[in-house]
Amino acid sequence: MPRQPQPNGSMYPMPLPRWGFIFSVMAIALAVAVRLQQPVGAEPVTYCYKSVRTHDEERASATCFSVQGGVFSRVWSHDERTPAKSGESSSETVINGHVMPGLWDGHGHLMAYGEFLHSVDLFGAKSLSEAKARIKAYIKKNPGVGTKDRWIRGVGWDQDVYGRMPTAADIEHDPDLKGTYMMLDRIDVHCIWVSQSVLDLLPPDIPDIPGGEIIREPGMGVFCDNAMDYVVKLWPKPDAKSKAAAVKTAISKLNQVGLVGMHDASSLPDDISIYRDMASSDDWTLRVYGMYECRQRNTFCPSETTQIERDDSKFTVKSVKLFADGALGSWGSAMISPYADHSWTSGSLLVNASALTTLTKSWAAAGYQVNIHAIGDLANRNAIDAFVEALKQQCPLATTDADLAACQRAHRFRIEHAQIIHPDDQARMHSLGIIPSIQPTHATSDMKYALDRLGPERTDNEAYRMRSVLDIHPILGSDFPVEPPNPFHGIYAAVSRKNPDTGLGVNGSHQGWHTDEALSLDQALWGFTGATAYGAFLEGRAGLIKEGAFADWLVLDEPIGALDIEKLRTLQVRETWVAGKKVYARDG
Repeated sequence: MPRQPQPNGSMYPMPLPRWGFIFSVMAIALAVAVRLQQPVGAEPVTYCYKSVRTHDEERASATCFSVQGGVFSRVWSHDERTPAKSGESSSETVINGHVMPGLWDGHGHLMAYGEFLHSVDLFGAKSLSEAKARIKAYIKKNPGVGTKDRWIRGVGWDQDVYGRMPTAADIEHDPDLKGTYMMLDRIDVHCIWVSQSVLDLLPPDIPDIPGGEIIREPGMGVFCDNAMDYVVKLWPKPDAKSKAAAVKTAISKLNQVGLVGMHDASSLPDDISIYRDMASSDDWTLRVYGMYECRQRNTFCPSETTQIERDDSKFTVKSVKLFADGALGSWGSAMISPYADHSWTSGSLLVNASALTTLTKSWAAAGYQVNIHAIGDLANRNAIDAFVEALKQQCPLATTDADLAACQRAHRFRIEHAQIIHPDDQARMHSLGIIPSIQPTHATSDMKYALDRLGPERTDNEAYRMRSVLDIHPILGSDFPVEPPNPFHGIYAAVSRKNPDTGLGVNGSHQGWHTDEALSLDQALWGFTGATAYGAFLEGRAGLIKEGAFADWLVLDEPIGALDIEKLRTLQVRETWVAGKKVYARDG
């Protein structure tokens, strides 16, 4: 469920790093020192806490660590004497709290989240009337919005809750909203709902488009997937100053919930320039590993690209984002067989299988990690087919699946979402080591309609795998702002298979949904640390507390391993540190 309201973007190529250690699910490679916040030559500062969870297989816990040059320069076991205790140094800070490595979100949308924080929040609106009331409240707080030059933007509407698709007439017939320009994203951002004023900018006989759908009943006003292009190109984009302000707000919010890094799952060309400039400022307190789209989605655009990889790893781009299909909630994910509740459709491929393979091979040959959005089982099958052909091209001497798996460890191709996968294709993913990038809260949000959409067989055997894919480094994230970015909510959903907002399973049950796919706490934490590091070629540098790793950590009130799982729903981070610098401290 990618969260860019516009389907254009750009990419910056980076040669793929050479692959080294093959590590198991709970193992992390040796650390590489990288200097960041502190100046070269600065004296190390030692911090001591009640407990330190390291995620280092050689030293699972500690009490103190030293930081120099933005990295951990020394980690102290319980029985070791720190420099202050031995009289060698007095630069030691003792803090009341419990430490764990900083968390990464494996799939989010930084610019879109910043824009969301400055738009209409429609998540949770129980009716069209409530949605319109929220729009009116937004207009009251933001005078001047709704004009042709300043459209009202928002996200979070859901036709399943409203009982039907919304229409332009729903807006136009309200006297307080009549004549306004607005474009509102569905909860999965694969459809937009527009006002009559926006609709009037389009030709009256607008045709359907491959890979997209124009909803015409009960009336015009909703455009899905590729059909969104008709409207998005007309939307007056915010200027660079407004975007930078939105990003600054977004980063601050992400630090508050314990995020020290993220994989940005599609970025626009102008946004890349903003990120690159901001990455040198003190406001950039988040490590970002980027994925790029071409200005025209699902194309090969080497002329639009340039290379970006900062020495301090504050901003890195070495991957490309392609899109195979739409989303399950709007019946847009591409299925092998028709939907159980819409038997006349099997969803939409945004690009055909042959073209997807050609694109994947082209980007791999250009030195990119290729990440393909795929939700439906047909889209996932096509993505795996494309990866197989790209691996054969990259490693022409490979003759067995084991050879291709070794090649995959070098390239680390990923399927973003990987929500519904045929058992035959699950076996191929295991054999080749294709990485699934999973959002646990998608499972707990979609569980209310997944059975209706898929039927029992596909739900039981194909949907929302987590535990069964542990051997292929599943990356965990949220897809913010589609879901809230709080990683502890994702951890809760992964462990309990229940909704973190309510603490309940499907239909209000106190039992988790398909708990056979639930993860342990350690496994879920690894998905937000070691797995995200592996997926970004940062193993040994991110997601652990070890000599040479980035000095990124969280301070909690209690050790996370000692918490009742239900407390994850309300857990608040005490402090967030990035590169040895405190970037967030909770009031009180």
